[in-house]
Amino acid sequence: MNVYDFDETIYDGDCTTDFLLLCLTKPKCLGMMILQSYNVILYGLHIIDKTTMKHRFFSFLKCIDDIDGMLEPFFKKNIKKIKPYYLAQQRDDDVIISASPLFLVKGFTDQLGLKQVYGTLMDKHTGEIDGVNCKKEAKVVLFRKYYGDAVIDEFYSDSKSDNPLA
Repeated sequence: MNVYDFDETIYDGDCTTDFLLLCLTKPKCLGMMILQSYNVILYGLHIIDKTTMKHRFFSFLKCIDDIDGMLEPFFKKNIKKIKPYYLAQQRDDDVIISASPLFLVKGFTDQLGLKQVYGTLMDKHTGEIDGVNCKKEAKVVLFRKYYGDAVIDEFYSDSKSDNPLA
C-alpha cells in the first residue's frame, strides 16, 4: 500500500485554507472568524495546543446554515487541484492520512473513489473535534490502529511533521 498526506502532497494547496477563504465571503462567518482569531494568537504563543485552537477557531461553522450546500460546489470547483502525478499513479489500496478535517478531505477522495481516508475528526456543523488533531505521532497511532504492522510500500508527504509516520 502507498500512504499519502493530502494537502500540498496530492492536493495542490491546503483544502482547509481554500475552504476558509470561501467562508470569508459569508458576512456572518467573517465576523465570527475575526472574533475567533485570538485563538490563533494563543496557539502561536504556545498557550493552547493545535487541537484546542482548531476546535475553537472552527466554531465559526455554526454560522453556516447549509454546510452541505456550501461544500458540494466547493469540492466540484477544487477537484481540479488534485495533482496530475497522483492521478497517474493512484491505486485502489492507497491510504490518505491528513491533519485537515476529515469532512473536507473526504469530499475530494470520495470523488476519486478512495476508501481508506483519515483526517481530523471534526463535526462540520460545530467545529468540535472528536479526539486529537491528526498530525505527527497521531498519524502513526491512527495507522497502527487500522493496519497494525503493515508495511508501507511508498510514503508521500511535503511536511516534516509527517516524519514519525515516514
